[in-house]
Amino acid sequence: MSKKVINQNTNYDSELLNSIESNFIFDENPINRLKNTAKDLKKENDVNQIDKEKELNELKLQINSINDCGLKDNSKKIVLGDGNINSPIMLVGEAPGVEEDNIGLTFLGDVGDLLRKMLMAINIKKENIYSTYAVNFRPPEDRKPTSTEIKRYSHFLQKQVSIIKPKIIILMGSSAMESLTGLNSKISIERGKWKEVIVKNTTYNVIITFNPSYILRVPENKKHSWEDLKKIKQKIVDLKLNI
Repeated sequence: MSKKVINQNTNYDSELLNSIESNFIFDENPINRLKNTAKDLKKENDVNQIDKEKELNELKLQINSINDCGLKDNSKKIVLGDGNINSPIMLVGEAPGVEEDNIGLTFLGDVGDLLRKMLMAINIKKENIYSTYAVNFRPPEDRKPTSTEIKRYSHFLQKQVSIIKPKIIILMGSSAMESLTGLNSKISIERGKWKEVIVKNTTYNVIITFNPSYILRVPENKKHSWEDLKKIKQKIVDLKLNI
């Protein structure tokens, strides 16, 4: 004959349960455990925005403080860059022209009009991307920057890339190509090919294409630019980027 084991806590547990009110309220709506996420994300984005603006301003001061630069000495204004600093797309041109030098913004005049049309062909507004140049001052008589000038300013371009942190970089023209990739071959050979460029331990998707100013001079190459634009559009889709 075995003895029944008695749980001496049974009476206590029963009394405790009976003492707890049972008027619970049930709601079919799920508990929103992420109700602060949107607010926190906005706060984080605001902080990133301020940090980027601060770093870009500091970079602008660095570029403006360089000495013995013929480009700077013969220019009216520095053209650092403009557009959406949080954009996943960064566009790099060759150098400012007359209008850009006067106003301090990128891709103005006929060149800017053509660029806007090119971007709109793949449903992108220029103001929704970030654009800059391989060199930040206008070369005299709008000549092509020399390799020495490109190399000198490439250091600043790399810093700018590290600040913007784009998912795609579009290099328009041979100066932009040389500045970020180090390539000095013919752009007709390198254009339209996706490359990976490492800047400060981060890998970036890069594509090389013709500069709009070149297309204005040689309009028969529009077809090649269109081919490149379609590849850019496909990459945007593949990476699921929101622009």
